[in-house]
Amino acid sequence: MKNIKIHLGFIAMLASAMFVACGDDFVEVDPINENSEDFFNSEEDYQDALVGAYDLLQATYLNVMIGEIASDNALSGGESATDSPGIQQIDNMTHTPVNQQLRDIWGWMFAGVNRANYILEFQDKTDFSGKDQVIAQARFLRAYYYFELVKWFGDVPLAVDQRLLFGDQFNIDRTPKAEVYAQIEQDLIFAAETLPPTQAEQGRITSGAARALLGKAYLYQDKFTEAADALDQVIAGPYDLVQDYSTIFELEGENSVESVFEVQYTDKEGAGFGCLQCSEGNVAVGFNGIRNYSGPLFDSGFSFNVPVQEAYDAFEPGDTRRDIAILNIEEFAAANGATYNEGYKHTGFYNRKYIARKGDANLGDANLTNPNNYRSIRFADVLLMAAEAHNRKANPNDGLAQQYLNRVRRRAFGDTDHDITASGAALTDFIYAERRLELVGEGHRFFDLVRTGRAAQNIDGFSTGKNEVFPIPVIEIELTGNRWEQNQGYTN
Repeated sequence: MKNIKIHLGFIAMLASAMFVACGDDFVEVDPINENSEDFFNSEEDYQDALVGAYDLLQATYLNVMIGEIASDNALSGGESATDSPGIQQIDNMTHTPVNQQLRDIWGWMFAGVNRANYILEFQDKTDFSGKDQVIAQARFLRAYYYFELVKWFGDVPLAVDQRLLFGDQFNIDRTPKAEVYAQIEQDLIFAAETLPPTQAEQGRITSGAARALLGKAYLYQDKFTEAADALDQVIAGPYDLVQDYSTIFELEGENSVESVFEVQYTDKEGAGFGCLQCSEGNVAVGFNGIRNYSGPLFDSGFSFNVPVQEAYDAFEPGDTRRDIAILNIEEFAAANGATYNEGYKHTGFYNRKYIARKGDANLGDANLTNPNNYRSIRFADVLLMAAEAHNRKANPNDGLAQQYLNRVRRRAFGDTDHDITASGAALTDFIYAERRLELVGEGHRFFDLVRTGRAAQNIDGFSTGKNEVFPIPVIEIELTGNRWEQNQGYTN
């Protein structure tokens, strides 16, 4: 993270110990690594472990990219039909339990859970002033990783305040997602009540971030009244919309007043394809980049995650967001003398929010170390979630829903002429449409369509009763001795 120094492999180092003996007692080698059971003897130990728990946030670049590709916003792209087959399968809704990208998401998110649980397992070992702040951040992170896991896979093994260690797979079962959500809620309520509204160090979790994610978790369970209450508290401050939408996704727009929770990236430490999750940079930015590009403003990339014409055309005339969110490469190249190559499934568009800009250090592999932060929860997203919650709750408050919705639209159009005055189901549809426009390219679309029951009518190849969740990686089921059942509709 930009301001929270990451030590890659830190937790893996602490979780292992080495002892070598050779039959007789005359040959003994002392452990070269610390024993994880002997850690947490000072505040520094807890803070170091907390940084390790933050680290896996950077691996969520894949969740964001595939969340767009799986939706009707974008196509897979890449170099060819065989470029990253797992991504191509997800685009076509033909993915199976043998899919490298899905296995990565499962493994990386559970690594995040384990790192948070490592702290919580030993939370009572050593006391120091401010330890409650460390515990609250760890609980938020556990909730964040579990929320991702539930979104992608449904029922998942739930571990609370203890690590999942090798061998546990023979005893632990998948937990119903309702129980996982209940733990997510408990963790986020604790974090919201414990953490301050602002942090001195950018990237640290705040009470507002916890309440925003809590409201989102409620929304995903159709708990609209609870969602509205939580999100209203976030709207009360200290957040606001930035005036100029075009600045949000540039480096100078990072950690702005609109940022409720932002995953920090840097271009100062490189990585390679052998360990994509090791990159300190936003890997998705390079994957989304323009293939073999030469010209102003942007750098080259691998041409994945290309927006479709229909998403581009969904913007109304006068909506200033369209050309900030989606790059029309053919028009841009003609106007600026740029050159590029067309990739697989070329649409003529790129995700401008998250493509490589010129001027980055890009140490290591330039396509893997872009510094662009991921705006995980923006204030505009909070306003639209709150609008939906107020509109859909048992006793609707459509007036407040309109107010929240129109705050977003007034920035987009620069006037009040495009305000929405509808109510009831018509207002619901306007809110859904606005979420697509405001958040296109940010990884939310697939899950919005699923949770609102609109996926089958919008996503080609989507099978109701199957594709609402993704398959459990087959290797995970095999490691349990084939005790777990696969998600409905998928065959191991």
